[in-house]
Amino acid sequence: MTSTRNSGTGRIGSCSRRAFLAAAGSAAMTAAFKRSGAQAAAQGARSENLVAQAGPASKYVPRMKAAFVRRKGEYGMRWPGAIYDGENALKMYRQKIVTAADELGMNVDILPEPIYSQREADRWLARAEAENPDGLILVLLDRQEHAWPTATRAVDSPVPAVIFAPLGAAFTTNTAPLAKKDGAFICSTDDFSQAVYGMNMIKTGAKLREMRFIVLRGRQRNETKVEHIGTKLRYVPANAFLELYNRTPMSEKIEAMAAEYVAAATRVAGPTRQDVCNGLKSYEVARTILEREEGDGITMDCLGALGGSDVSLPCIAWSRMLDHGVPAVCEADIGACITHALVQYLFDRPGFQQDPVADTSNDCLIGAHCTCPTRLNGFDQPPEPYHLSRHHGNRDAVPVPHWRLGQRVTVADVLLSDKPDVPPSMLISVGEVVDNISVPPSGGCVVSVSVRLDGVSDVLAHPGFHQIFFYGDFRKELQAYCRLHGMRAQIA
Repeated sequence: MTSTRNSGTGRIGSCSRRAFLAAAGSAAMTAAFKRSGAQAAAQGARSENLVAQAGPASKYVPRMKAAFVRRKGEYGMRWPGAIYDGENALKMYRQKIVTAADELGMNVDILPEPIYSQREADRWLARAEAENPDGLILVLLDRQEHAWPTATRAVDSPVPAVIFAPLGAAFTTNTAPLAKKDGAFICSTDDFSQAVYGMNMIKTGAKLREMRFIVLRGRQRNETKVEHIGTKLRYVPANAFLELYNRTPMSEKIEAMAAEYVAAATRVAGPTRQDVCNGLKSYEVARTILEREEGDGITMDCLGALGGSDVSLPCIAWSRMLDHGVPAVCEADIGACITHALVQYLFDRPGFQQDPVADTSNDCLIGAHCTCPTRLNGFDQPPEPYHLSRHHGNRDAVPVPHWRLGQRVTVADVLLSDKPDVPPSMLISVGEVVDNISVPPSGGCVVSVSVRLDGVSDVLAHPGFHQIFFYGDFRKELQAYCRLHGMRAQIA
């Protein structure tokens, strides 16, 4: 559950002339690209092209309060029973909390001694609420007396609470009254990884609250935030991107990134070398804006801002930022911003924002867009194989990753309400990849991934738009996140 962000490297190379590549066929272009990449590798010159979140979330350390609950003295005949080694369990779970907090980059304040009475529990909870941490974690080493009343009091507090009850500390009669309550994640198991996921959910909620998205749209600067979640939105005039692009020179750094992409591509179908360089120039521009405006994520009204110009659309730029753990979102869609960031924080992998298309012959949902990350397995994993194509508008350069057939995927879409008294909801589906649609000959966006959703036979009215596809079956985990943070889960 750690949130380590791995960065890529590029090799020094140079962009060939557009006229030369325009005259070459696709196979010849691919060969030329790979020769250039091999030459760059032989030179041994590498350039660091790092991107990172630069806003308030990048600096914020989430805070939790932790405590253990049990009776004083021997357990005796009552559960968990005299056979249970409570002292060893206390040491073990304390160390697991410390280790998880270190890996997650969190600050957890653990009460030195267990809570031995309801009075002690009330005092601890009152102090915790007054300090307003991001979350609580309560480990029950007992089923008796004040144990579950303390858990209930923690769940009913305004602070999100993770309750971990190892086997022997709960009957279903204890857990049933809390099972459907918002603001809680109940773990009844010896598997402490569930509690670690609970801690990660606390971290994610705090990071989402603290983060700032740079929204390149319109003509006015403005500051606002997303109700209920707290994410800051800094609106910057869209022409700021265009102006900075025109002032940014082509550089060896940009050329090195282009050499990296073309050397790794399985083929090149359409874009010229200059197209790849131009797209990665957009990456440099976006990174500069992110740093200058102190943002943790970025989104742009891309077609509105750049569609009528000859400046490269940021498809490859956004793909690269997503691969490096920075939420980069198409079309200034704020709901997609939240979903991208949530997926990245929770699961350490990027997602694919897409336009949903029904395929009635196969009862599948096709996700189609021209921006897709390549590190679909995780930020610290190798990219999926990809080829380079043109945008569906027959311009610019787009990486088209091959989604693994049979791969389980989750589809998520955070729906924001425009009513302050209505919390957000999340559409959640799971399924598996059945095809990568070739565009052309099909029409639409060049990354088109076909997914057969579990239990869905009529895809014509499947809800949502710009849903996020991402690797892994995480329906249960997202449902838990919604309950912990007061969102409404809608299983589609």
